[in-house]
Amino acid sequence: MTNEKDLDFEKLLDQYDYNFKKGDLVKGKIAGFDGSGVLVDIGAKTTAKLPEFEAVEKGETIQDLYKIGDEFEFLIIRDEDEDGQFLLSKKKVDFAYAWKELEKIKEAGETIMATVISVVKGGVLVEVSGVRGFVPSSQLRTKETEIEAGGKIELKILTLDAKQNNFILSNKKAYEDPIEEVRKNVFEQIEPGQVVKGEVVRITDFGAFIDIGGVDGLLPLSQLSWRWIDHPSDILTVGQKIDVEVIAIDQDKQRVSLSLKNLEPDPWVEAEKQIKEGDLVEGTITRIKHFGAFVEVFPGVEALLPHNEVVDYQNDKDIILNAGDKISTYIIKFNPADRRIALSVHEATEIEIDNE
Repeated sequence: MTNEKDLDFEKLLDQYDYNFKKGDLVKGKIAGFDGSGVLVDIGAKTTAKLPEFEAVEKGETIQDLYKIGDEFEFLIIRDEDEDGQFLLSKKKVDFAYAWKELEKIKEAGETIMATVISVVKGGVLVEVSGVRGFVPSSQLRTKETEIEAGGKIELKILTLDAKQNNFILSNKKAYEDPIEEVRKNVFEQIEPGQVVKGEVVRITDFGAFIDIGGVDGLLPLSQLSWRWIDHPSDILTVGQKIDVEVIAIDQDKQRVSLSLKNLEPDPWVEAEKQIKEGDLVEGTITRIKHFGAFVEVFPGVEALLPHNEVVDYQNDKDIILNAGDKISTYIIKFNPADRRIALSVHEATEIEIDNE
């Protein structure tokens, strides 16, 4: 026989007509706290349990993030137990929303700031909105040794797959896209013959790279000066501001060739006024090759003393010539149009000169 008390209990159970199950997303209100987590009212017959490890991230506290009466969304991660209590997770909900937000960011091609977790073999582990990702070494703009745990790094998303938990990012891409826009603008504005301002950003054996406003143009060794230069560092330093002339543009390869010597007067024009065949001139040996020695006979103008003439001179003087030595030679052939001068240590006769 059912008594009145049993009937009241059955009515009470009817108020909790719910069909919650593991995997459901539910709304709940913070009802209280116990020693291991948060109690949440989700409309079940008993308050659900939000354990601390599903409520806060490392370094956070429950008291800082949750107040009685606050409402949140939760994921049911365990069906109700014998006491009718469900187990909830707030972190998994936040994680799911973070993935959705990251998908929007990837689609929009936006950059994001991530926190460096650690530098590992092959790259860097980072965290964005609670989601851990990986930046391969090949996608880093700086060396791993320059990156510190806890620091911030700007990134773009390369791969994002929540099901596979695959989250790959690039530091280089975060800078390349803006740079590409700048490069495009520069290439639309420059043309051969134009003089532009630049900054020396890198020096190599074969020349120097000059930043001309977002594009690194090459200043070859041969275009540094009319005079012989052994190495670009002889006249240039990184960070130096210089004017250069654009001499060639390759739109397909996005390359620019520059000249410094074109901004100087052509020394061959003046040399043509002052030098003639048959003259005895004193010059300085700039370099010696197997086929002869190059001699600067006028500032910025080099002439060739053939190998056999070098040998004759050394045998006659009983010396070995080296770069930097002074030497007097005769102008045997002078062709300013082709920028060529032939030298000899032997004086030519008037007839020989006329025949030339």
